[in-house]
Amino acid sequence: MQSYEIGPNEGGQRFDKFLHKYMPSAGTGFFYKMLRKKNITLNGKKAEGKEILNVGDKVCFFFADETFEKFRGISAENTKISEGNTGEYQKARETLKGITVLYEDEHVLILNKPAGILSQKAQNTDLSLNEWLIGYLLLENKITKKQLETFKPSVCNRLDRNTSGLVLCGKSLAGSQKLSELIRQREVGKFYRTFVKGQMKEAAHITGKLVKDEHSNKVTISVNDGQDIETAYKPIADLGDMTYLEVELITGKTHQIRAHLSSVGHPIAGDGKYGHEGFNEKMRREFGVKWQLLHAYRMEFPVLDGALVGLSQKEIIAPLPPIYEKILLSRKK
Repeated sequence: MQSYEIGPNEGGQRFDKFLHKYMPSAGTGFFYKMLRKKNITLNGKKAEGKEILNVGDKVCFFFADETFEKFRGISAENTKISEGNTGEYQKARETLKGITVLYEDEHVLILNKPAGILSQKAQNTDLSLNEWLIGYLLLENKITKKQLETFKPSVCNRLDRNTSGLVLCGKSLAGSQKLSELIRQREVGKFYRTFVKGQMKEAAHITGKLVKDEHSNKVTISVNDGQDIETAYKPIADLGDMTYLEVELITGKTHQIRAHLSSVGHPIAGDGKYGHEGFNEKMRREFGVKWQLLHAYRMEFPVLDGALVGLSQKEIIAPLPPIYEKILLSRKK
């Protein structure tokens, strides 16, 4: 017989979901068969799998050691971790430069991501903010290798590779769940800073329909079909041939800000997918702009409790990238 005591990062989830994480090489049918036969029990009793786990619950497995090890050890990821081979996380921590922690408590972190870094892997060989996060927590002894077998901290909101700024991360299961719910319900105020082509004199609130082409990974704005989007903006500074803009992301869809601003005739500086070629070339020559100048600058949080109480009514700001200051100073001369 083997047993496992549910910890803080396993409590609050369904029993069957935990079993899939703990024994990743076993199938759903196997789990339900073992539950029916009481070869897997919860707190000494027969379970169905849909129970919500609590911290301190005891799970027992009544089958042969070789069966247990087979379903626990075949997963390449779990084998790596159990053997202490967390090189991917260490490599990300060492090679992804410029990431800073702006806020951290028991349940969440808020990071400032530089442009050029993926929020999550696009391919298995990628290193992303997710791997950096786990590397950081391991190095600071804030999570153990054993805990990674059943819970992996991760980012909760994604930025495009070349968009910089604020990224919310779940450090605990409770933090991840609550952050995801907060984002889904649009209760976080999300504000971006950007430079756009042309002069924008007035603040505005624009809406539309967004249609995504999966093949080209590009979106278009439509008046008829697609996902509803809302974007608000206000000019901060008139810079002659461009405007320094603050944008509020009311809905959060793929490439929403980039495509929406381009659709009203004010594409973002440096945006190779939705931008203006001549304007982008001018920004490359004058300021060395290599990608879209879009920065997730500020987040405003409502009254919160539970795992997110530390963020209640807080405002978190990500310092502007140096190129922003360079552009603003050049226009003030």
